[in-house]
Amino acid sequence: MTTKTELSPKARESKNAQDMQVDEVLIPRKVPSLCSARYGIALVLHLCNFTTIAQNVVMNITMVAMVNSTSLQSQFNGSSEGLPVDSFGDLSKAPKSLSAKAPVYDWSPQIQGIIFGAVGYGGILTMAPSGYLAGRVGTKRVVGISLFVTSFLTLCIPLAADFGIVFLIVTRIVQGLSQCSVIGGQFAIWEKWGPPHERSRLCSIALSGMLLGCFSAILIGGFISEILGWPFVFYIFGGVGCVSCLLWFIVIYDDPISYPWISTSEKEYIISSLKQQVRSSQQPLPIKAVLRSLPIWSICLGCFSHQWLVSTMMVYIPTYISSVYHVNIRDVSIFPSLPFSCLHG
Repeated sequence: MTTKTELSPKARESKNAQDMQVDEVLIPRKVPSLCSARYGIALVLHLCNFTTIAQNVVMNITMVAMVNSTSLQSQFNGSSEGLPVDSFGDLSKAPKSLSAKAPVYDWSPQIQGIIFGAVGYGGILTMAPSGYLAGRVGTKRVVGISLFVTSFLTLCIPLAADFGIVFLIVTRIVQGLSQCSVIGGQFAIWEKWGPPHERSRLCSIALSGMLLGCFSAILIGGFISEILGWPFVFYIFGGVGCVSCLLWFIVIYDDPISYPWISTSEKEYIISSLKQQVRSSQQPLPIKAVLRSLPIWSICLGCFSHQWLVSTMMVYIPTYISSVYHVNIRDVSIFPSLPFSCLHG
């Protein structure tokens, strides 16, 4: 007959201490973050997010130079060229440094709204599916191809605007499809690259490129439009995107095992960290529980309201300041960029 013995409080504490020592042995020793491969991946993603969002919002500031706001009943066709004028039609008040070769279009506010929103029309279709696709075929392919497409289309926007409003809207819709594929597809990479307790930091480094992209595109875009003309804004940011795409395909690998420039200690640290996390791949997605969850709906409402506010600020503040206060495009670009500079800082 066996008897069950109870441990004294001191013996129980000693046993717990031994268990903790065993767990500490199993926990992988952390390798330095500085000059590590995983943080290099986060910085490359930071650059890709910077480029993608810059290409997304650059139309908001160039619209001030692209549209002849005085011609509500214009004598010109949709692609007529001429010097930009202020909202009262006084050519003497037009910015003299704006390139005379840059075309000016007769687009109504309704047409401008469709152009602004065309990116969202395409993006809403690929945000969620891109994450699933990246998990199936690899983040390198999904994000890399999408980044190339949006960069190439950014280079083509001046040409599409010359061809007509329909070509421009279609270009913007396809651009939205590719841009949201970059944003939604990038998170799958941290499944194999991010140790569980470092993922929030790695994601923060990568996603902070979006705020920097908003700030830089609006601020720099105004100066480029005034000095070189608005088409060069798309050429410059499209070119930066192509360089980022090339860097992406060279540097990024889907997992640390196949990465050629990672140290052995960091590779072992990442792999051992991922082995200890709870695997949920075999568990079904609790769709009903998600739909009934009040915290989930509150998060969705907060994100929707925040995105509504940010989009309104990015899209309409430049044209509002230009049309109401008659400020040139260089000064217009300063005010809308200030909130994003504070957020990034």
